[in-house]
Amino acid sequence: MTDFFKDIPPIRFEGTESDTEFAFRHYDPSETLGCKTMAEHLRFSVAYWHSFAWEGGDPFGGQTFERPWFGDTMDAAKMKADAAFEMFRILGQPFFCFHDVDVRPEGETFAESLSNLEEITDYLGQKMDETGTRLLWGTANMFTHRRWMSGAATNPDPDVYAYAAATVKSCMDATKKLGGANYVLWGGREGYETLLNTDLKREREQAGRFLNAVVDYKKKIGFEGAILLEPKPQEPSKHQYDYDVATVYGFLKEFGLENEVQMNIEQGHAILAGHSFEHELAMAAAFGILGSIDMNRNDYQSGWDTDQFPNNVPEVALAYYEVLRAGGFVSGGTNFDAKLRRQSLDAEDLILAHVGGMDTCARGFKAAWAMLEDGSLEEARVARYAGYDSSDVLGQDLGTLYERVLEENINPSPRSGRQERLENLVNRFV
Repeated sequence: MTDFFKDIPPIRFEGTESDTEFAFRHYDPSETLGCKTMAEHLRFSVAYWHSFAWEGGDPFGGQTFERPWFGDTMDAAKMKADAAFEMFRILGQPFFCFHDVDVRPEGETFAESLSNLEEITDYLGQKMDETGTRLLWGTANMFTHRRWMSGAATNPDPDVYAYAAATVKSCMDATKKLGGANYVLWGGREGYETLLNTDLKREREQAGRFLNAVVDYKKKIGFEGAILLEPKPQEPSKHQYDYDVATVYGFLKEFGLENEVQMNIEQGHAILAGHSFEHELAMAAAFGILGSIDMNRNDYQSGWDTDQFPNNVPEVALAYYEVLRAGGFVSGGTNFDAKLRRQSLDAEDLILAHVGGMDTCARGFKAAWAMLEDGSLEEARVARYAGYDSSDVLGQDLGTLYERVLEENINPSPRSGRQERLENLVNRFV
């Protein structure tokens, strides 16, 4: 056991007038919007890796955090789980997410690592039964260990491909055993550093074969959750095959997986791809593959993935607006794939970072809900394309349209897109 969070009280909703530091001002889990509570809408989740496994390093410096559970033993792994579920209790978090390496020590062999995973899976299951906290998704870390330096499914060594397959199988088994709502694959090193030693066609085909095998195994074991892919353009690789939502959808179509796999979309990754978060969410919704989100932010003055807690309500509101337009979460949720700054050393910092993130999300979500309820944005969108409702132009060929333009002397006058009006409208809500 650990007293790491000693004297930190459970976080309660106290409203906007509260001056209590350890309290929610905007997130009331029991507040109802439509037919769901805020807890059911947002489905908050803690990222095990950033909150409990990360040691505080960055590309230019090593460990700054000192945690009593840091270590490569099963005792340390169980102490980490004790601390994690204590934090879930304090925050009232309904979900958590993990990689295999976050929760168990690395063994000398795959068999030893598997034994460690199976043992800690049973322990996590006991903690889940005690607290009611559920698993939003599980995944495999196939990017940290040196064996993955040239990728996992896309690795030029078939033994690494086999090891990756065995790793994913073990993590899917653990996720199913714990009742996980989803299983995520993030290709952290599924890319290349240089084209001089890379066969792009072969590596893409390997990745497609691997993902098909994952879907086949999901069906074999009767896993009812969604399989999610998480796009990211670069970092650590120079270029990654899962660059953004549109790229991934093309990949899924190529390998016949567009009806089998959905997206887990991260705000920080969207920014690295040169997009906004809401753009990536809207693209996924348009393709019918919006599954879940990793909520964080990047520092706009840094060129890498800083994974900071969200604090920008207008940005969050626009993101949740797209989630709501798509019908809201089904199996997915809001996972805080965010970490403390490496100077934020205290237990209180870890709690308050999540409190602030949850309040920011709640404010943004309620603004998004109000915008959708108001309907003005959607009315403007519908009106902009209304001409197509009474037109047959999309069913005619080029020659027919050519003759029509000549015969009817069509000479269109441009119409305002009214962007500033719509931006002003959004600002009424945020």
